[in-house]
Amino acid sequence: MDIQNLSTSERILLAQKLWDSVHDSVNDIPVTPEQQAVLDQRLAALAQDADLGDDWKDVRRRITSA
Repeated sequence: MDIQNLSTSERILLAQKLWDSVHDSVNDIPVTPEQQAVLDQRLAALAQDADLGDDWKDVRRRITSA
């Protein structure tokens, strides 16, 4: 399949189907013990700090005003 010969809307639909196929099988991707340890550490740090970061509107305003 030559993707470049597809229309923009056809490529968007193809990308959506591809994403859906990955999303549907996300639980099939194994997480290594090392990755799980990092995730656990990050979740614990978040629970301790409770700082969810900045609102997207604020971040965007900072980016676009620079």
